[in-house]
Amino acid sequence: MHIQNRREFVRNVTLGAAAFTTPGLFAEALTQTARTGEGPFYPDKMPLDTDNDLLIVNNSITPAAGQTTHLTGRLLSASGEAIRNAFVEIWQVDNKASYVHTDGANTGGRDRNFQGYGRFLTDSTGQYYFRTIKPVSYTLQGQFRTAHIHFAISKNGRRIFTTQMHIKGHPDNARDFILNGMKDARARESVLVDFKPVPSSKIGELSANFDIVMGYTAAELENGALQGGIGKPEGLRPSR
Repeated sequence: MHIQNRREFVRNVTLGAAAFTTPGLFAEALTQTARTGEGPFYPDKMPLDTDNDLLIVNNSITPAAGQTTHLTGRLLSASGEAIRNAFVEIWQVDNKASYVHTDGANTGGRDRNFQGYGRFLTDSTGQYYFRTIKPVSYTLQGQFRTAHIHFAISKNGRRIFTTQMHIKGHPDNARDFILNGMKDARARESVLVDFKPVPSSKIGELSANFDIVMGYTAAELENGALQGGIGKPEGLRPSR
């Protein structure tokens, strides 16, 4: 997908989310996104490239293997207000099921062309955008996980939220201990996302939209004391 087409794609998603731009609009219909642990494979050493395009590392001309996915969404407060100027971080395994973590290599090795981690500063509408690959399931250190992408949110220099996005309808979801641990149906549904074909793509690209609704008010986000933040784990990380 050409750069101009990517820009048009993001613009169309933003327009589709316009119903949320008025503070409090449809707030009663919003379901808070389920919070999950950070997991043990948050990068222990940041890659040299940390932008929002995980398919190209620095100035490489060789893209990562995997099904290209345009991942978008909005960061919203409990009352439906857009959360701007917040850092959204994502990290996931490559197409060989390895993380960019010292202990995250799988038996098949690593895709050196996959960035594995990215970050994006939300705009005035709370929008974020990443170009990545469709996640794959894996077994690492004896633990099976269904396909997912990790998310961490930082605002005003502090880590305020972590969660994981999963593929709706994936056959491996039934085996995943994180999803099985969510007994509330609405909580489970809040982290399941459709991956849809991009109609204009000739190479089988996908789009996925994951709006993150946090249980915070705007005042709480603006007045919090400094703690944690980008590159700094929340502390205990009990889930993968």
